[in-house]
Amino acid sequence: QVQLVESGGGLVQAGGSLRLSCAASGLTFSNYAMGWFRQAPGEERLLLADITNSGGSTYYEDSVKGRFTISRVNSNNTVYLQMNSLKPEDTAVYYCAGRFGLVPTRDRVDYWGKGTLVTVSS
Repeated sequence: QVQLVESGGGLVQAGGSLRLSCAASGLTFSNYAMGWFRQAPGEERLLLADITNSGGSTYYEDSVKGRFTISRVNSNNTVYLQMNSLKPEDTAVYYCAGRFGLVPTRDRVDYWGKGTLVTVSS
């Protein structure tokens, strides 16, 4: 049974940092490209960052470029999202996602985590 379990969310003040982790089990992690999405109330789920299965290539959505960093450690079956300079508009539920071979898109995901809430206060 495949599981993606996010952790590291919480309440932080604007300008602060958080690091999200997503631990994968039940799959050959190094075969999967991974992504981080977020969804705020009333909004669509948005891809923030993705990383290829080897970690050699990454993508960032414009609103987080320069502030967020995606990384992975295949030996630990874990993908991370380091979030710096957080803003109130970053408040959302953050999800990790995996897709076999290709980077995930909102409509092309093999596995989703259940999400972790990030709240940024002003």
